Amino acid sequence: MPFTPDLVDELNTLVRFDLASTQHGIKIHKTADPAVIAATRRLHAKGLLTQTDGGYLTSLGRDAAEHVQAALTILSSLPSAATSQTPALSSGV
Repeated sequence: MPFTPDLVDELNTLVRFDLASTQHGIKIHKTADPAVIAATRRLHAKGLLTQTDGGYLTSLGRDAAEHVQAALTILSSLPSAATSQTPALSSGV
């Protein structure tokens, strides 16, 4: 299943959290991009955020944010010589 635009908005919201401290939350203002507002509300409805406008990560939200941020770090890194020699994968589509 590919990432939908809604899921990408949710992932982008999760990467905004500072995982170095549980005391840092986020506040999405009513003037923010409507896609960001909607993503934040969906994350709250899924139990990942404490408030509909952001707030803090729940335990589940922290787990998700850790995974999202780790994936972003891995995918943003430059390919090494070993991985650049790996054959291309077929998506079967």
